[in-house]
Amino acid sequence: MAAPLPVFLVTIIILSHTPSSLSSSPDGHGLTRGSYLSVENKDDILVSSNGIFTAGFHQVGENAYGFAVWFSEQATSGNRTIVWMANRDAPVNGKHSKLSLQKDGNLVLMDAGRDVIWSTHTKSTSSLIILQLHSSGNLVLDDGRGQSTLWQSFDYPTDTLLPNQPLTKSTQLVSSRSSTNYSSGFYKLFFDNDSILRLLYDGPETTTIYWPNPDLRTWEAGRFQYLYNRRAILDSDGEFNSSDGFSFRSVDFGKGPQRIMKIDTDGNVRVYSLIVHERRKKWEVQWQALSQSCKIHGTCGPNSVCIYSQDSGRKCSCVHGYRMVKSEDWSYGCEPEFQPCTQDNCDFIELRQAEFYGYDIRFLPNVTVDACKKDCLQDNSCRGFQFGWKEELRCYYCFMKNSLHNGYQIGFDSTIYIKLPKKLVSSYHEKPMGQSNFSCPRPTLTPIIRSYEKKHDIEPLGFMLTFGCTIGFIEIICIVFFWYCNSKRSSTNEQSYFLATTGFRKFTYNELKKASGNFSEEIGRGGACIVYKGKLSDNRIAAIKKLKNTSHQGEAEFQAEINTIGRVNHMNLIETWGYCVEGKHRLVVYEYMENGSLAENLGMGKLDWATRLDIAMGTAKGLAYLHEECLEWVLHCDVKPHNILLDANYNPKVADFGLSKLFDRGGFNRSNFSMIRGTRGYMAPEWVFNLPVTSKVDVYSYGMVVLEMITGRNPVGKCHTGNGNDEIELALIDWVRDKLQEFNGSQMKHWLEEIVDPSISGKYDRTTMDNLVRIALQCVEEDSNARPSMSQVVNMLLHV
Repeated sequence: MAAPLPVFLVTIIILSHTPSSLSSSPDGHGLTRGSYLSVENKDDILVSSNGIFTAGFHQVGENAYGFAVWFSEQATSGNRTIVWMANRDAPVNGKHSKLSLQKDGNLVLMDAGRDVIWSTHTKSTSSLIILQLHSSGNLVLDDGRGQSTLWQSFDYPTDTLLPNQPLTKSTQLVSSRSSTNYSSGFYKLFFDNDSILRLLYDGPETTTIYWPNPDLRTWEAGRFQYLYNRRAILDSDGEFNSSDGFSFRSVDFGKGPQRIMKIDTDGNVRVYSLIVHERRKKWEVQWQALSQSCKIHGTCGPNSVCIYSQDSGRKCSCVHGYRMVKSEDWSYGCEPEFQPCTQDNCDFIELRQAEFYGYDIRFLPNVTVDACKKDCLQDNSCRGFQFGWKEELRCYYCFMKNSLHNGYQIGFDSTIYIKLPKKLVSSYHEKPMGQSNFSCPRPTLTPIIRSYEKKHDIEPLGFMLTFGCTIGFIEIICIVFFWYCNSKRSSTNEQSYFLATTGFRKFTYNELKKASGNFSEEIGRGGACIVYKGKLSDNRIAAIKKLKNTSHQGEAEFQAEINTIGRVNHMNLIETWGYCVEGKHRLVVYEYMENGSLAENLGMGKLDWATRLDIAMGTAKGLAYLHEECLEWVLHCDVKPHNILLDANYNPKVADFGLSKLFDRGGFNRSNFSMIRGTRGYMAPEWVFNLPVTSKVDVYSYGMVVLEMITGRNPVGKCHTGNGNDEIELALIDWVRDKLQEFNGSQMKHWLEEIVDPSISGKYDRTTMDNLVRIALQCVEEDSNARPSMSQVVNMLLHV
């Protein structure tokens, strides 16, 4: 067994003496051919000769980075001022990613050493080619002689213009999604086909121009059309000039502070200067395109109104009868809480001194309010109308609206009339809009998170290096194999052996004991395990699952879970960080879910209708991945609310693979299972009647979970009969089907109120809920062939 060791030592000697061309790094002033900047080395940066600018990897999320240029000098707040980013919409991994200047002259950004995320698509044979950060903040790739620029960042701006950086017909500024999310947002500054510099709102549903004032004709706004040249530039003194005739000077015009021109996340373009006040450095606004921020389109999304005041700033409110689409993001606006009404049961509410810009069906001059109302009531596409006095025509008018976008209230003489069902009109009590209770929370978007899958990338180090490594690796495997066989034969205590994926970290028992405070904080308990909360050495909060016993059954479940979770990777499946196999101890370490299980939240009645619908969709996507997208089929076999965990944003993640089973895609049958798996109430009939087990057992369990989310009732329990206080034992499926049959016909619209969880009663969309119930009932059909697959469920939910 000692014979292979000399060869292995030779391999080490070869490795130590083989020159590497892969680890060259820059000196901070330039990146030369064959060198790179590494995301893992914080000192791998480029600095401009004047020290004002720095280029390097900037963290944009958990384990997510963008290659960026920023001001070396930070404001007192401590936040970097990013002026350019190469990969704002595709952040790279925090491990093994690098910016490399290849030998053919191409500058590439590699994600985790594998995929090219971004490239300059340049070629050069010059041996002097170099990437440098100029004193202007321009990142430039040239031939090293100063004769030819191959590529420069000034030609590809993101959301910021630096002094003397031109904006041309082929470039544009695009806002970031939020102050913490650098990905592309909804607003753009660009030259249109008429050579006019404009601001554009490009939202989820609509696209509109909002600056210069779209009410004005081009010459009234002081702009010139159809010019051959399209170019705008902010000089170092703070003066801006555009080829279409638009120009201005910043408030602090003149030599002095650092300046930037930026399209902000709210859609306004501003010029900032870095000002020092009493030793505090702060970026202060010196000019902005729009003084009335509510006139920026898309500010509050459709079916909402924006109002601005000096004291409280900009705020949003849904129109009466509408509700927010996403409670954390106003850009998606509001949606109706009512069904479309007919001419006989519709009426109008008044919003005084307000306007919804655009989306006019027609213009009616010289009319009365009653005539406008009659016209709108007869048109099913009419959502309301704007009524006012038109001075140039000397008459009253109305604009009919087919959509309610860009609503704001800033003291107009006109009134907006919104068409609503009469029952909503009767419940509306108008208040002065300035005193209304507006709610405009700060956007909280899902953080950018990048996971890392360790894969071995073989880069050419020469034939000898590759050959030596291969031989050495094979010999190590042989040594370990023979050592294991010998130790297994000589061992008096039989130890179970299984292959755990190398992507996990293997923890010691003492590490996990320390992390959990001697297993002091219990956060969950199951039939075969207890789950504790812990804090790992790298400060990550983790859930630590500890098997209660090490019997054969417990060991089998542990092996099943470790081997299964090593093969899955999906945003709606729990992420596992490691495991422990030490003596009798068997533990699994996975991410901690702040909001606990779906079962806990349903029991407390904390989940609103929109959240429950999102949980149904996310869970379906996770199970569809297990069934159809893995290299091997994975059946979970124990889908229930206790095994659906919710993160800080209530995103669902399917957990607990202790009862799961892997199958080859060639097929399987009931005999693959040694025992019935699952939880009473969620188990498919196949388990009881010894029928062939397929992925449809998970579909059945999923359907039961959805019915429980809708009704708030356990799968098997007591249900009211409707006759006094009498109760009977009735399965949840039968109860829902009985209610559907009982109210079938003229009273169909009332049946949902009979089954829906009281905590969300009246707070859901009837059509969506009706469809969701029918999807769930299809999932729990007794005949497995009548149930849809999970991918079909996902498609049906998307259409819901």
